[in-house]
Amino acid sequence: MVDLHYRRARFATRLPDDRLFTSSHFWLLECEPGTWRVGFTKFAARIFGDVVDVAFDASPGARVALGDAIGSFEGFKARSDLYAVVAGTFTGGNPELDRDLDVIDRDRYGQGWLYEVRGTPDPDACDAAGYAAILDAAIDRRRRRHST
Repeated sequence: MVDLHYRRARFATRLPDDRLFTSSHFWLLECEPGTWRVGFTKFAARIFGDVVDVAFDASPGARVALGDAIGSFEGFKARSDLYAVVAGTFTGGNPELDRDLDVIDRDRYGQGWLYEVRGTPDPDACDAAGYAAILDAAIDRRRRRHST
């Protein structure tokens, strides 16, 4: 595995090359054939701040479609619904989050995943290089907004 090291303006991160990424700043890892783990990227964490709560409305075994609200999360900066970026069967949230929410920031691409779905990922999800282009556009928009 060779990570892509990304830097633009004052933002830097690593993007593991074994994952897909969405324009809504989630990463997806096929942890076993047809089952996808989903987590926040560092950019999402920058937008929302440290996560202080994650709750799931979807129950294990529930069918979910792309874009379905399956729960919610709250960070120091914002609160938002949590949306499905994989269509299929919700297999559950990360049980580690009940004990240690800080794992999301401490081990973002390892034990800090949010939920799993057995199914098909968002067809618009892209590799690390594609996500770097998404980050370029997002950072440029934020810089323009803050410079006016």
